[in-house]
Amino acid sequence: VQLQASGGGLVQAGGSLRLSCTASGRTFSSYGMGWFRQAPGKEREFVAGVWAGGIIDYADSVKGRFTISRDNAENTLYLQMNSLTPEDTAVYYCAADSSGRIWRVVAPDYWGQGTLVTVSS
Repeated sequence: VQLQASGGGLVQAGGSLRLSCTASGRTFSSYGMGWFRQAPGKEREFVAGVWAGGIIDYADSVKGRFTISRDNAENTLYLQMNSLTPEDTAVYYCAADSSGRIWRVVAPDYWGQGTLVTVSS
């Protein structure tokens, strides 16, 4: 599966952004989908995931501010990000796993190319 992320940009602290990730293929609904991010000088970290069965998980740092969703009819994954802070600045990657699940500490099968989110103070 190929993943194409978009929607990144520059936003002021307190603002919002919506990321999208479009996937190729006919089996999107069977994949676990997730968002990860990598800030400058830091390791890539889990942000949010949605399983094929609908289970949703968030990193503690984004819980209550970010919302992950998927549209299986459009083969698209979303990440609505509200109340952004400079600590959210990172390259955001969408990911897919053929197991139907997304785990916080297990690398998914497929990665998109990343989209940069910059939050100014």
